[in-house]
Amino acid sequence: MGPKRKAALLEALAELYPDPRSELDFSSEYQLLIAVMLSAQCTDKKVNQVTPALFAAYPDFAALSNAKLPDVERIIRPINYFKTKARNIIETAKQVAARFRSSLPKTHEELTSLPGVGNKTANVILGETGAVPSLPVDTHVFRLAHRLGLSEGRNPDAVERDLRRAFPAAEWRNLHHRLIFHGRRVCKARSPECSACALQRICPSAS
Repeated sequence: MGPKRKAALLEALAELYPDPRSELDFSSEYQLLIAVMLSAQCTDKKVNQVTPALFAAYPDFAALSNAKLPDVERIIRPINYFKTKARNIIETAKQVAARFRSSLPKTHEELTSLPGVGNKTANVILGETGAVPSLPVDTHVFRLAHRLGLSEGRNPDAVERDLRRAFPAAEWRNLHHRLIFHGRRVCKARSPECSACALQRICPSAS
């Protein structure tokens, strides 16, 4: 995709989705980290259904670090892989409390040193907190990057590198959210709604 088409893509996405933001519900950096960890391979809607009870019971890293595993498992049971995620969020809370004085780490290296926090999760945290520009690649971003001709990368890391090279850092966070919105609403995995898509003239995959 050439410079003119990239500019047209950014303009079209901005018009379609003027308020690019996470669809996870959170009100603190603690809640952000835990919600993003729970959202792996799970919908934001499902995460938002369980986090109010979780955060009411455990309002910060210190409280969650002292939680009993069966109690956390019971609260987040509707979440995919709830047993593994329960262990990870408790252990992460313990490490944040002990290693970072209960404050959210601010570097990619520190974040990915926590249990259950991979590259994508770390990038989401960094982007949402404004610590550093980031462009997380989830299944929607991965799919749209290929359909729009922005990348041929075979894994999320390769697609992330291509998108970072293609667009200025100031656009990364908004582009991330707008591609997710478009992937959820229009450019769906199994049945993309090409005939109703505002990006039809830009997209090489439009049918």
